[in-house]
Amino acid sequence: MGLMNARKLKKSRKKDRMNDKVYRKKKLGITLKFAPLGRSSQAKGIVLEKIQKEAKQPNSAMRKCCRVQLIKTGKPVTCFIPGNLAQKFIDEHDEVLIERIGGKQGKTKGDLSGVRFQVIKVNDQSLRRLWKGKIEKGRR
Repeated sequence: MGLMNARKLKKSRKKDRMNDKVYRKKKLGITLKFAPLGRSSQAKGIVLEKIQKEAKQPNSAMRKCCRVQLIKTGKPVTCFIPGNLAQKFIDEHDEVLIERIGGKQGKTKGDLSGVRFQVIKVNDQSLRRLWKGKIEKGRR
């Protein structure tokens, strides 16, 4: 390691870069390839079933979720239903709009394991406005 050694150091760092897990995934496009939504931030899907997921320790709660099959890719994903008693506005075979929950590096957020998305619209009506009682659920 002395004078005129920069090229060799640069070359060895470049060679060892592929051993870095995050860099490798980024370069090979692995995260994008297996991301259910692809590059988009939101996607439409059909509700397959409503489920309850148990929160991780130290919390003890049954979080309301639903299984949604995306129209674009056909992949089923688990989505969180935000709001107290908001799950009563979502029925099976409803069309919902989902978005990413916003966990670190695209992972899960909070005490819900395996849930990376949340429902924001049901049959083209805002779930938040339905939940607050400002509008009624439309028929399809």
